[in-house]
Amino acid sequence: MSFRRRNDPIQRPLVHTGHVRCLAPGAYDWDMLEKVDLAEKLSLFDEHWSPKIVAELNDAYVKVVKFQDEFVWHHHDDEDELFLVVSGRMRMELRDGDVVLEPGELIVVPKGVEHRPVAEVETHVVLIEPKTTLNTGNVRNDRTLDELDRI
Repeated sequence: MSFRRRNDPIQRPLVHTGHVRCLAPGAYDWDMLEKVDLAEKLSLFDEHWSPKIVAELNDAYVKVVKFQDEFVWHHHDDEDELFLVVSGRMRMELRDGDVVLEPGELIVVPKGVEHRPVAEVETHVVLIEPKTTLNTGNVRNDRTLDELDRI
C-alpha cells in the first residue's frame, strides 16, 4: 500500500465520528506511514551480526540483520526479542533445545532466556525489540554494538 500526501493546509488534530476519535490528516507524522522495502534495505549492507534500524514502533525499533555462523550465548534482563526470518534458515539455540526457523516464521525470546542465534547459510532477519536492547545482551565483546546505524 502506498500513501500520498494531500495538500491540506488545515491542521485538524482530531476527527470525531460518533464515539470514536482519530487523528485527522495532517495531524500525524507522515514519515511513520512510509513503507519499508526490506529487500532494498538488506541490499544496502553486507556485514553479518550488525543490525540496522529501519523503523520505529512505539518504544521499539524494527531492525534488519544478516546472520551467518554462530553468535554468542547471551540473554536480555529486561527485553523480549522477536526474530522473523525473511530468507535463509536459522536455528535459535536455547539451553533446553533448539528451534529451527524458515522464511516467514518467527520466534519471540522472552527476557531472561539464554539463547544463541545460528545460521549455516546467510539468513536475513527482521528484529523487533525495545530501543534499550543491546545486541549482545548481558555479554560485552567485539560484536557488541552500542549504537546502531539507521538505514
